Amino acid sequence: MPLAHRVVIAVFPDVDLLDVTGPAEVFSLANRETAGRAGYRVRLAGPVAGEVRTSAGVRLVTDVAFDDVGEEVDTLLVPGAVDMTGDGPVARIDGEVVAWVKETAPHARRVASVCVGAHLLAAAGLLDGRIATTHWSTAAQLAADHPAVTVDPDPIFVRTDRGRLWTGAGISACLDLALALVAEDVGEQTALAVARQLVMYLKRQGGQSQFSVPLSRPAAGRRDIDELRLWIADHLDADLSASALAARMCLSERHFARVFAQETGSTPAAYVEAARVEVARRLLETTDCPLDQVAAATGLGSAQTLHRAFRRQLATTPAAYRRRFRTQAG
Repeated sequence: MPLAHRVVIAVFPDVDLLDVTGPAEVFSLANRETAGRAGYRVRLAGPVAGEVRTSAGVRLVTDVAFDDVGEEVDTLLVPGAVDMTGDGPVARIDGEVVAWVKETAPHARRVASVCVGAHLLAAAGLLDGRIATTHWSTAAQLAADHPAVTVDPDPIFVRTDRGRLWTGAGISACLDLALALVAEDVGEQTALAVARQLVMYLKRQGGQSQFSVPLSRPAAGRRDIDELRLWIADHLDADLSASALAARMCLSERHFARVFAQETGSTPAAYVEAARVEVARRLLETTDCPLDQVAAATGLGSAQTLHRAFRRQLATTPAAYRRRFRTQAG
């Protein structure tokens, strides 16, 4: 098997299990789908060679100690670990891992963090002056601990430094990140074949967002409001004005607006705009459709309305968003 893609994954006590095994499975399936031509060879590296207990209690066995990894690293993958406190999860910063990452990263063609592994990359000084993401629950910690890093808690993954540095979002997003790495290495057709084997989308339907609009809002206490939210998602090109939605609910517009805000924490207009922008983001990421077509398909009407909505929701323009997140076919 060729060693063009030697992947080294850091493993250390209490590391999140899926952060390690998820990408490893993606790379293994890429080899299988290409009859070995993908050339991935995954090795687990730890402070010492031997057993390491993960956060799930499952033990992994490292192939090599940090000191013996050497300089032949194509992709360095750094997962993370958290400590639970009364204020929620806190990313653990292991000094030994940070020192090894700092020493090894310059020899790797590509460095990627999984979930809270971004905190380790930041502690090693690799993220200064760059945009990075991490699990939403520790994004505030990353921003506070490393003010030189621009933390964006929304994307599934962020690719920077001309493709040499990647940071991924939380837990299951390790699969999205690994699929993107495979697409970059051997093409989207192989990545799509792997995604099919995993029974998942090559690009999840929420686009680059860790949460789709319905998931980002708490469940409503009223079932009819939850059903309306699902209906909105399926009919974004319909008349979704407050008056039309109120009529659908058989409520007065004033009473509907009050109930909707109480149940969702959002006005009907703001909720509808966020849902439309989410789908517009996905179209900008995955198609070359002109902006007026994107606006029409999502119910925003015109390119000018699309532009204003993006400014309000994302503080950027549709064109700038497309440049940042557009995925080209391999």
